[in-house]
Amino acid sequence: MGLTGADARAGAGPGSSDRCAGTVAAPVPARRDPWEQQVLADPQLLGDIAFAVRGPFHLMYPPRVIDNIRGFQQVFADAGISGIVYYGKKANKAACVARACATAGAGIDVSSTGELTAALGQGIRGAELLVTGPEKSDELHWLAARHGCLVAVDSLGELKRLSALDIPVRVLLRALPAASASRFGMSADELDLATSEATGFPSISLQGFSFHLSGYDPDPRAELAAQLLDRCRAARALGHPAGIISIGGGFGVDYVPAADWAAFQQQATRRWFHSGKAFESYYPYSFPEPGPAMLTAILRTGDLADRLRRTDTTLAVEPGRALLDRAGSTVFRVQGGKTRHEHGQPYRILTVDGTSLSLSEQWFDSEYLPDPVLWPDHPGDPTPTVVGAATCLESDMLSWRRIPLPREAVPGDLLIYPNTAGYQMDSNESPFHELPLPPKVVLSEAPGGRYRWALDQPCP
Repeated sequence: MGLTGADARAGAGPGSSDRCAGTVAAPVPARRDPWEQQVLADPQLLGDIAFAVRGPFHLMYPPRVIDNIRGFQQVFADAGISGIVYYGKKANKAACVARACATAGAGIDVSSTGELTAALGQGIRGAELLVTGPEKSDELHWLAARHGCLVAVDSLGELKRLSALDIPVRVLLRALPAASASRFGMSADELDLATSEATGFPSISLQGFSFHLSGYDPDPRAELAAQLLDRCRAARALGHPAGIISIGGGFGVDYVPAADWAAFQQQATRRWFHSGKAFESYYPYSFPEPGPAMLTAILRTGDLADRLRRTDTTLAVEPGRALLDRAGSTVFRVQGGKTRHEHGQPYRILTVDGTSLSLSEQWFDSEYLPDPVLWPDHPGDPTPTVVGAATCLESDMLSWRRIPLPREAVPGDLLIYPNTAGYQMDSNESPFHELPLPPKVVLSEAPGGRYRWALDQPCP
């Protein structure tokens, strides 16, 4: 968590001491894969891309997506259960990610006609698509039914609209978790009614149930999945197939080592931030059981895996961020900088050729904390640095935190924010000021152990 209450007003975070009374933030180094290390070590690649693109850009590395998918699939195999991985497409629109899903045998979770058609265009079959979202449009219903998609139904009214199409359609009924104030899903009574009424709709094939939970605790997911197993059994007694339970997404990502994240949390002070900025909370950038490990923990809770095996029930998951872990970075060019003083200490304010809309934690009134990398790697003196955008808005800051860069950045340098593929890249992007949206640049391996690049190419 970030600074709150009296700590925020006093400018001292939990565990603050004389050791952290300075104005330079503790480093928050991101974990890096070999492909990232090779890209940063290449003396030409990033510079060549920046020269060609002439603006900020997003790097994508699809093989990492495939590895992440296979990590989830391996958990299912090790547990001896039937499982389906659906990529939550809203986390990143890149066509190369959808193509990676097709390559790895994963499905895709879509919530609009645009997402559905984009997935089909990259080789995902209709039967491999899960259509989610509240009170979906008639057009989306029709297209999903025509392509044989699995549809997560949010209300009894939506179920009735689907049945009126008179096209065979496979559905899951989305459950509203007990004591939840969510606008999504159906209560226990509504699920009972929908399950009963579905028997009277010849075109509806009730395949099972789904839910989504906030937070990252495995136990509530396992407990609710177990409850839905009982609902599947009751639905089967009514003649429905009811052999699938989807537990949604929300699988954590381990961005930074635990020790570095703990040091940041314990030492955080408003003196580390431009203008004394304070945030109420941050994403948990260190996660002890990320992605597939979290799925393993869910399956072990309450012998869920054993119950799934005994009832011949398929478990579906809908990760977004977790399938994009270390699959991409965002690159900005430094346009200039100036020196400011606060609390008697100097620091640099950089302006880069993009906006904070490409780092979407600002959507949650928060800050994207993994340290950016300054490229090229030249010797110099450590320089505390904040990063502003190329707009006329005072609040448009990519990094309010005084990042301990290894040297003073100069115009033409590149600043690479790591691990941004999950939600950061394009959830909030906008051509504000008529600035072009940063393109996605796809890396692939080339002969000789180097990388080649091309622009991401969605189907027309």
